[in-house]
Amino acid sequence: MAEELYGGAYLSPFVDAVLDNLTSLLEDDDSSLERNHLLERLQNCLYEVRPVLDDAEMKQFTDKRVNKWLVDLQDALYFADDYLDELSTKAAVAAAQGDPGNYSPWNRVVDQCIEGTGDLEHIVRRMESVSVVARKNYLGLKEGAKVDIPRRIPSTSLVVISDIFGRDKDKEKVIKLLFDDTRHAESPLTVIPIWGLGGIGKTTLAQLVYSDAKVVEKFNTRAWVCVAENFDPIALTKTILQQISPTSSVNTDDFESLHTGLKEALTGKTFLVVLDDVWHDQKDTWEHLLKPFQHGNHGSKILLTTRSEKVASVVATTELHYQLSLLSDDDCWLVFLKQAHLSTDSINPTLEKIGKDIIKKCDGLPLAAQGLGGLLRGNSDVKSWNLILKSEIWEFSDDEIKVVPAIRISYYYLPSCLKRCFVYCSLFPKDYEFDKEELILLWMAENLLQPVENKTPEEVGDKYFDELVSRSFIQPHSTLEGRFVMHDLVHDLAIMFAGEFCSRAEEHEKAVQISIKTRHLSHMAKVGNPISKLLEVCDRMKHTRTFLEINLDKRFLFMVENAPSNLLMSELKYLRALSFKSSLLETLPDSIGELIHLRYLNLSESNIVTLPESLGRLYNLQTLKLYRCDGLKMLPDSMQDLVNLRHLDIRGTHLKEMPRGMSKLKSLQFLSHFVVGMHEGNKIRELGALANLQQSISISHLENVVNSNEASEARMSDKDGLDHLNLYWYWGWDRDENIVDFQNEEDVLDKLRPHSNLKHLQIYCYGGTAFPDWLGRFSYDNITHITLSHCRNCGVLPSLGQLPFLKDLSISSFEILENVGVEFYRDDESCLETPFPMLETLRLEYLTCWKEWHSMELNAFPQLRKLTIRDCPMLRGDLPKYLPSLQSLEIANCEQLSCSLPRAPALNELNMADMYEVVVEGKLLVELAMEAIKQRQLIYLTCLSISRCDSHILFPVSAIPPSLQKLNIWRCRKLEFQMDGQHHSLQELSIFESCDSDTSFSLDAFPNIKVISISDCEKMECIVVSGSLSCLRSLWIQDCGSLKSVSSIWMAAPQLKKLRLLGCPEIEFSAAAAGDPHHCLRSLQIGYSDKLVSCATFMNSQFHRLTSLVIHECGSVSLKSFPKEGWLPASLEYLRLECIKSVETLECKGLAHLTSLQDLCISNCPKLENMEGEMLPASLLRLTIKYSPLLGERCRMKDPQVWPKISHIQEIRVNLRLI
Repeated sequence: MAEELYGGAYLSPFVDAVLDNLTSLLEDDDSSLERNHLLERLQNCLYEVRPVLDDAEMKQFTDKRVNKWLVDLQDALYFADDYLDELSTKAAVAAAQGDPGNYSPWNRVVDQCIEGTGDLEHIVRRMESVSVVARKNYLGLKEGAKVDIPRRIPSTSLVVISDIFGRDKDKEKVIKLLFDDTRHAESPLTVIPIWGLGGIGKTTLAQLVYSDAKVVEKFNTRAWVCVAENFDPIALTKTILQQISPTSSVNTDDFESLHTGLKEALTGKTFLVVLDDVWHDQKDTWEHLLKPFQHGNHGSKILLTTRSEKVASVVATTELHYQLSLLSDDDCWLVFLKQAHLSTDSINPTLEKIGKDIIKKCDGLPLAAQGLGGLLRGNSDVKSWNLILKSEIWEFSDDEIKVVPAIRISYYYLPSCLKRCFVYCSLFPKDYEFDKEELILLWMAENLLQPVENKTPEEVGDKYFDELVSRSFIQPHSTLEGRFVMHDLVHDLAIMFAGEFCSRAEEHEKAVQISIKTRHLSHMAKVGNPISKLLEVCDRMKHTRTFLEINLDKRFLFMVENAPSNLLMSELKYLRALSFKSSLLETLPDSIGELIHLRYLNLSESNIVTLPESLGRLYNLQTLKLYRCDGLKMLPDSMQDLVNLRHLDIRGTHLKEMPRGMSKLKSLQFLSHFVVGMHEGNKIRELGALANLQQSISISHLENVVNSNEASEARMSDKDGLDHLNLYWYWGWDRDENIVDFQNEEDVLDKLRPHSNLKHLQIYCYGGTAFPDWLGRFSYDNITHITLSHCRNCGVLPSLGQLPFLKDLSISSFEILENVGVEFYRDDESCLETPFPMLETLRLEYLTCWKEWHSMELNAFPQLRKLTIRDCPMLRGDLPKYLPSLQSLEIANCEQLSCSLPRAPALNELNMADMYEVVVEGKLLVELAMEAIKQRQLIYLTCLSISRCDSHILFPVSAIPPSLQKLNIWRCRKLEFQMDGQHHSLQELSIFESCDSDTSFSLDAFPNIKVISISDCEKMECIVVSGSLSCLRSLWIQDCGSLKSVSSIWMAAPQLKKLRLLGCPEIEFSAAAAGDPHHCLRSLQIGYSDKLVSCATFMNSQFHRLTSLVIHECGSVSLKSFPKEGWLPASLEYLRLECIKSVETLECKGLAHLTSLQDLCISNCPKLENMEGEMLPASLLRLTIKYSPLLGERCRMKDPQVWPKISHIQEIRVNLRLI
């Protein structure tokens, strides 16, 4: 039922959290003073409002009075929560300090707070004004009221195919899954879930598949059922039975009879049943419901649509999930036009431009495009279209645009604990890339994670996050692993439910517009939005609990003014989460210690140099992030007082040693790094008491462990939560290798034996002569990655072949290792018949004395996919004879290697370098490699790299494997192509310092090439194309001093989008200028020479759709000013002037016609000092000046002759600093 799916009221967890805090305080107080009466009055208020919250939640959208009541209640809850947190904190600190006297610390703290301020009385009265029965009754709020979720029209299988755009590929992929009868051969039934965000088109896709002629032909029995929120197994079985067998009797509620009837109806039939819009996720219910479906023919399918990945996982294995992606803007545009009763031919250009901007608001949701198109049906008024463009989708009614209720209903069904976590995400701007851990730690700081028995808050947060991903409120980033994003409309939903309590400062033109009720505030680090503006309204935001400084452009650190920032921290006494990440903040004030509520402090990637001792007074601090604070050398001694600290991230700092007393921080769950000291209190034994460490830890300066018993006291073998362990010894100029105690280092490593749960192990600069027995032991069956580097004294590798699940192994810089033999594969206790059974990647690098690899284990490395051997100058052989799974082989700087290449039928990438003067049966190894390419049928080879080969190589095009897509030739001066045919699969070609015998290079052999890079080919004079290069998209030619002509490429490559011509001063442009304009080129980097100056107008006439232009100086140029009028194409959006040493004046007139220009960058122009003309284009958003001291200084000082020309630009940087 829909009521069962309803997740509960947004404020319910907040009320529960305040009640829990209040209850614990009352339990601790055994007195009967007046304060108890006040606390009990507050408790009664909370008990009174809790039962009516569900009713209020549903009525708030139709009754403004109820909405105001909820706002007032939330505001009062914040006041109460802050006050109770202050009481708890002060009492806990007093108890920890152990004040003498009979009067308990709790009583004394409460007395001082109540008598000193009277705040508790004020808070209780505020709460009572919200929760009094009279006001509840006046609003008609009822306890246990039935939740009335808005109903939607049930879907059917009927679809108008002409209304659907952009789903053809999805349709074919789902049909392919339906027709695949090889999966789950043991079961006649397969369930295929289609899941994704509400409004994305899941039902539409299912309708397309259901109605397809091939599907109708394959499945002789079909049924369509809209399940929706009302999951009733009996009613659902009835509906399916009635569709499958219309003559069957369904006039019963007996589940047994219905199940039997459905079984009989399906027996002997190949059926397809679509269950649309499923929400129920209880596995046992589904297993029971689907029992009759097991009696159909093999190949029968159930196609299910759902918003929840959790539902998909309950009914099917992951490989059968079909996650539906967003539509492209082009397809959304077609949906919009269809609903607006327009066509691409009939719409006028003005409306088309506005319409395509409207489509961007849909962010790929077809239901949104459909609704907005319907709003403008028959309306060609530009004003109306602009009104829609400027409106938020959430401003329209449910009847006007269906995507509003489609997404909002997903929120209704969120568990109440997740609602607060979801709404908190409104603090971040659209398109923000969420880090899972960061968000969980912020939720934890704000007490949004409800306690669960036997689970840490981090584990609860992990479950919350995964649930939001499962329900598509948060989605994995399309390209960045480990990053997540939020759909724009879902982000708007979060903003809507956040109301006044979450604010982003940049959304308000004036700081005074920030609501006095704001508790969570973010501030975007950008030009024109200094943090000092917020000081004007400190009194309005003094109850803020979250302050996040957000920098979206990590290439630059934004200047956060130290004084205003410190003052802000001093004023915001109720902060629980504070972040100045990626800023130039240098100091923290001593007053930071007064933020007793603070639980999360993030100073990562800032310029912080030192932290005050007052930091130790932050009793509640849970998270301290100092990642990449490379100016930080020491942590304060008071760190040992942070007894509630759970996460300490000091990666990328340059700490000399840890502060004393880290063993007192027993709550630590994550400690990124431990720098071993030599003093009592910061030795490695401090780790012993930190029993709850999770994830990963790096331990450095292990040379400071002079007694191996101290390593035992670290108790690493007991830390079963660690899955990554990095161990570092330090080899510096001040460490004499001759006095290294080899035995002690061996004992230390032996006693740092980790728990068998470990997955990743890295050991650097270990000084022992051998590795301990535990490394490589079969019991470490969780280890997947090992790196051993700079172990200078080790002449024998550990026996790693017996690690059953090792996937990645890197061994480098073993200076005395000469032989790798049987000990590498197995030892006396080996129990695996196949060494390295799961290894996929093996890297052997910088082994300067390595001579022999005795690879006698013929069955080793059955799963090896990538083998890299680099900088092993004395290696003679052998290589493994047979690697059945090898896909990538790289051999470089192995001058003496003399052996056959492994047999590798799956090879698809081959990189060979520095294998000259190597003889195999009288032939050069490089020739052997070429012969291998020519002779073997390398049908999977897609990438081939050959570099630093001094031998003469004749490379016939006909010998290139037909599957090859990428070819790299580096530093092969004597390599010569033999153009004896065409290669149709090659897509990328790179030639660097090679092919000296080819003065003329023809591209006709590669008609389907997409990317070409030719650089430092000094003898090359001409690149010839007589045919077509219709696929060419990117051409890079650099430092080819003799090159004179590339004109034929202009005509042969009509789809060329990126062109780079640098360091080629002899190129003639006049021939190119005479040709037809190039319509596709968007990005051009070009060398600025006298020959270019002589025909500079060619850029304007030839490339009139160019959007990005970078101009470098090439050769001596005498021009003093740039650019002249008419030189540059008006379409430019980005312009960079690089290393133009002669230019002294920037001509504003030559830029005035660039009305689309947004970015102008001037770099390494040492003589550039002046600007002539009125001003730079009004469209400019960013001006960057780097390493151009004369002009940079005038801009920085706001010189009156320069500043008026640039003052309108939002963002001006000089040497990366904002001005």
